[in-house]
Amino acid sequence: MRGNRNSIAVVNGQEISIQAYQRAYDQAVEKYRRQFNGQVPPGFFDKINLKGRVVGQLVQEELLRQGAAAMGLKVSKETIQHQIEKMAAFQKDGHFDLDRYKKILARNRLTPTSFEGSLLNDALTKRVVQAVGSFAVLPESELNTWIAFADEEIKLAVKEVKSADFEDKVEVKDAELAAWYEQHKQTYTTEPKIRVQYLLFDADKAIKQVQVSDDELKARYEKEKDAYRTPEQRHARHILIKVDQQADEQTVAAKKKEARKILALAKAGKDFSALAKKYSEGPTGKNGGDLGFFPRGRMVKPFDDAVFSLHPGEISGLVRSPFGFHIIKLEEIRPAMTRSFADVKDELAEKVEEEEAKALAFKEASSAYEGIMRAGSLEKYGKQKGVQVVQTNFFSRSNLSGGIVSDPAFVKEAFSLGKGELSSLVEVKNGYAILFVEDVKPPVVPPLADVRKRVISDYRKEKAVVFAQKTADKLLAQAKKEGKLIGKDVHQTGFIKRGTLQAENVPGEIIKDAFSLSPKVMFPEHPLKVGDNYYMYQIMERRQDSKGVDAKTKEQLRKQLLADQRTRLLMDWLADLQKKAEIWTNDAILK
Repeated sequence: MRGNRNSIAVVNGQEISIQAYQRAYDQAVEKYRRQFNGQVPPGFFDKINLKGRVVGQLVQEELLRQGAAAMGLKVSKETIQHQIEKMAAFQKDGHFDLDRYKKILARNRLTPTSFEGSLLNDALTKRVVQAVGSFAVLPESELNTWIAFADEEIKLAVKEVKSADFEDKVEVKDAELAAWYEQHKQTYTTEPKIRVQYLLFDADKAIKQVQVSDDELKARYEKEKDAYRTPEQRHARHILIKVDQQADEQTVAAKKKEARKILALAKAGKDFSALAKKYSEGPTGKNGGDLGFFPRGRMVKPFDDAVFSLHPGEISGLVRSPFGFHIIKLEEIRPAMTRSFADVKDELAEKVEEEEAKALAFKEASSAYEGIMRAGSLEKYGKQKGVQVVQTNFFSRSNLSGGIVSDPAFVKEAFSLGKGELSSLVEVKNGYAILFVEDVKPPVVPPLADVRKRVISDYRKEKAVVFAQKTADKLLAQAKKEGKLIGKDVHQTGFIKRGTLQAENVPGEIIKDAFSLSPKVMFPEHPLKVGDNYYMYQIMERRQDSKGVDAKTKEQLRKQLLADQRTRLLMDWLADLQKKAEIWTNDAILK
């Protein structure tokens, strides 16, 4: 079976167009770009085989559609249109707005066809999941087995063998140390070092030449007046009854009924803060629904419009947003205000002086740079002008000498230059610099004698780990033989619950390993290495949590296990469809 060149794949005779593939691929690329803040690593898409992933997803969607059709499952276009019309994001004054709908989709690089198609797929997938998932069964015995598994507790005896305790016992022989250094010498490669000459044009010194008149400051104030304006802010509380955007009509109606009852209590004069604490399902409920002060535009539009139409003390009607139904009370209004010239004069003067001083420093640096070009070198320019050119000692990136040499922009520019190269103007924290790389010391592997003290320390640490392992092996073997972990440093824990990340200074790796042992095994197969130390343990006691599992937790576990079963059934169903399907993919495009 083959498709035409305008298809990316064919599934049981049904073509998937290249246009559909391109849309899905572009959406996937955009999603990753957002995740990486626009800085996707080079070659990332090839590394994860994004093209193949997208095609696989499209094939799976087509298989799902075909499987749904075979099961007699359908979703009408009218259902999708009705769903879209109810979405708060596309509403204006409580009604669906076609122009708003198209603009929001365009802003997100979507077309009505692609968006509605994705909703259709989602709705169809939901129905298939429900249909396939209806075959999922969780016997009570299986649930109880999982509860017993999750509710198990153990008590441990733990002994730690620290490698640091053996460092002094490591004998250092010159021949062995030299051989070890030969194997590890690249680790001790030095950093590149440079020595530079530079001129600094300090804006802090230039500021003494700056004089700013009141008229200049007033003119600047008028020009930037908006920057000193604080918009009107409103202090509100709200009660939120959550409603999923995909919720069916019955659920929405039930939630609306619940919200209306609370609204009636609020309108009847009941304490709004107390009502929010009792009924609100939003994160601010515990604080009485308090949202603090906020300007227009901070909240979602339906909420924003409602708040800025209220008077202090007034309570809104039900406000529908993408989050659900809101009941809003406006507490107070903080009017818009603009700080006066007198209030901002000092900070504005400081700002203007700094800007002009920076401009003077730039002008001075630019003139000096032209002079350096004419003189032929930084050193000659210094002699001609009687200017002192500063020379540094050798420094590396990790060992800077302070002052301007520690400025990130200065360091970055210095290490981007080669020996004998002159920089352009470099903007540093308090002005500008021009620098010349006089000499460079490239990275080298030092002779052992130069780093002997450090090498001996590292050598001892590495060999001490080996000593610790051998000691731990012997102690564990002895414990298994005698049926008990012995020694003065054995730590007895209390009961630890499965899934505990760390308890009583016992690392999570030890706890996880202990729970992985079969019930009749008391000791691990071998000591466990955590960092540079080794741990042995003995399971002293096992039990079920005496508190047991409450009905709510049991029901949550039941739902979770049923959901897992439904997911597995769906994946198995799709895998079976794919196994039986005739599928062709356009490999020429995927290369």
